[in-house]
Amino acid sequence: MREDGKIRYFLGCESPGGFYSLYGRLADPAWAETVYILKGGPGCGQTELLRRVARCSEALGEPVEYILCPGGPEELDCLVLPVRKTALIDGGAPHVVEPACPGAAERYVDLSGAYDHAALRPLRPELTARLAAVRDCRRRAGRCLGAAEEIRRDVRAILATPTLRERAVRRAQGILRREIPPRGGGAGLARQLFLDAVTGRGLLRLDGTVLALCRRVYVLEDGWGLSHLLLSHLLGGALAAGYGAAACPSLLCPGRLAHLLIPELSLGFVSASPALPYRGGRWRTVHMDAMAETEGRNRPRLRFAKKMTQALLEEAAQALAEAGDAWADAQALYRPHVNTAWAERAAERLMEEIFDGAAPLILSSD
Repeated sequence: MREDGKIRYFLGCESPGGFYSLYGRLADPAWAETVYILKGGPGCGQTELLRRVARCSEALGEPVEYILCPGGPEELDCLVLPVRKTALIDGGAPHVVEPACPGAAERYVDLSGAYDHAALRPLRPELTARLAAVRDCRRRAGRCLGAAEEIRRDVRAILATPTLRERAVRRAQGILRREIPPRGGGAGLARQLFLDAVTGRGLLRLDGTVLALCRRVYVLEDGWGLSHLLLSHLLGGALAAGYGAAACPSLLCPGRLAHLLIPELSLGFVSASPALPYRGGRWRTVHMDAMAETEGRNRPRLRFAKKMTQALLEEAAQALAEAGDAWADAQALYRPHVNTAWAERAAERLMEEIFDGAAPLILSSD
């Protein structure tokens, strides 16, 4: 967990239904004046370009919102530059993005011109095999995640009783009274952003983002995805009270909420479990599993479900790690046949446009 004060999210993740993408919703038309959609392929320099833009913004003292690649969280997929009213998106697979209003709002940045196409043509069979392996591994991960969610859905059918739903509503009402005072001025807006993902390194939650945005954190101890029953009421109450919120979906079931952040109140609600505990400071703890009365005759069934879910998540992570290896192999084949000087010039032109010629000297690598 990085505690450097940077705001990081995911905008997509492998899910039971394949890659679930929120990339098309990155830039709110209400504020984003320019959205650059980077098009290219392995080795074209999208990640390095995003890093350079981020370092430039930091050097100018301007805030940056980082969108990480769920396949490899050390890589960047997108940036949001609030001061510049600008966003940059890697629009390549699996999170393909196309403009809604080309020219007026979104602009393509074509980096594929850096390829030496004549040199790459003989490598086509090998490249095709590597990229097919990436897709196959991702599909395998999706099947594992789908099986894990079926088990969790079966458990929720047992645990989400009318009594639990009533308890969640009462708890939400109490929290809303204490923590979220109405302020008027109309309803707030919600942004959908993933705070966690299954990656090649396993299950990962970006707790550093919570620490950067929220001094008060409610930790929801929840092994089965029951927090949605509480969070859906809290989100509705926060928006009605006039506050904006980051509504963070469940990675196994994106139609359900897993976390909720309300930066204007420095208030967060984070689901945690034994498999992924929250290690930051906490304001309050809500024991969702205890509220659900998981003891008694259901205990053996829950133990089995927990064991199987954990095994499936580990297998999904292994599949994504193999996908990452295949992608790295593809990049290694592409890289010698990329005109780095061409890519560098393209990056410099884009940075001059974004920063109005005021960009400080930023080297091409860390």
